Amino acid sequence: MAPPNVLKFETEEHVAVALANYIADLSARFIAANGSFSVVLSGGTLIDTMRNLVEPPYISSIDWSKWLIFYLDERVVPLDHPDCNHKLAIDGFLSKVAIPESNIYPIKEGLSPEEAADEYEQRLKHLVANKTLRTSPITGFPKFDLMLLGMGPDGHVASLFCWHFQRFEKEKWVTFILDSPKPPSERITFTFPLINSASEIAMVVTGEDAADAVKVALGPHASYGYPLPVQKVSPEGELTWFLDKAATSQLK
Repeated sequence: MAPPNVLKFETEEHVAVALANYIADLSARFIAANGSFSVVLSGGTLIDTMRNLVEPPYISSIDWSKWLIFYLDERVVPLDHPDCNHKLAIDGFLSKVAIPESNIYPIKEGLSPEEAADEYEQRLKHLVANKTLRTSPITGFPKFDLMLLGMGPDGHVASLFCWHFQRFEKEKWVTFILDSPKPPSERITFTFPLINSASEIAMVVTGEDAADAVKVALGPHASYGYPLPVQKVSPEGELTWFLDKAATSQLK
């Protein structure tokens, strides 16, 4: 993997502007090359930071009909629950753009965490089999065009937390956890082999509460000690960090 592209901005608003331009450029590129644009969303503040995409010029210039939407992780709750990442995405983004409902892939309701993870993985395998999703020639895992990641103050990404064995999963595409340190406790999540098969990953991190983890991940001693989950993000393609001044306040 090439060294990450670390972009530092003065404010979160500047991050939002740059992120919208970055996503729009990738959308045009992948649609021209492959006829579609597969995007993996995460929860937290990411959806709000994508807000400029639903405004001119992007709202009318992007070919939304070619987008495919997936979820990096999800809380095992009803899809209309306030803690559901899909509801967060619907309310803040998906309801405002013309992505066909059939191109959006939330988890299936009414299943246990283990069943929900297995069902989501089987759906991804079906999409690979019918050529909707490409695969990595290196790993054989699905190769999403863009994954949009956030990072928790403890350095976790997706629902892959520091002291959970799921961060070491090598075979499964999607796994589950029953004891998230943040509620809701039951979740499903993409694994690192699937995350790292992506063509492009944007790591979108804003706010002072992330500064310590940013320092560990990007500072001069990043290779010391037990790595944070975020340090395991190493895509086949490009990794681009989008950071505001508050998030980089601990970097020299």
